[in-house]
Amino acid sequence: QVQLVESGGGLVEAGGSLRLSCAASGSIFRFNTMGWYRRTPGKQRELVAGIIRAGSTNYSDSVKGRFTISRDNAKDTVYLQMNSLKPEDTAVYYCAAGTWIYSSPDYWGHGTQVTVSS
Repeated sequence: QVQLVESGGGLVEAGGSLRLSCAASGSIFRFNTMGWYRRTPGKQRELVAGIIRAGSTNYSDSVKGRFTISRDNAKDTVYLQMNSLKPEDTAVYYCAAGTWIYSSPDYWGHGTQVTVSS
């Protein structure tokens, strides 16, 4: 069974920072892409950031310049560093992995709540 376990969410004031972690059960090399989605009730699921096996990254326009996705292959972990947080960043953040997460992730974590106070 493939498992993705997120951690690092919490409550932070606007302008603050958080780092989310996604620990995979096994080597992340087997995934062509990994990344982070977020979801707020009443809104479509939004791809926040993605990284492909070769290392190239993609970001939503709403977070570009503020968030950074990275990975530690030795730890089988993907990170999302979130800086200059805004109240509109409040959401449940989900780790995703698969052949092409930009279209349809194959695996999902259970999510971690991020709340940004104004």
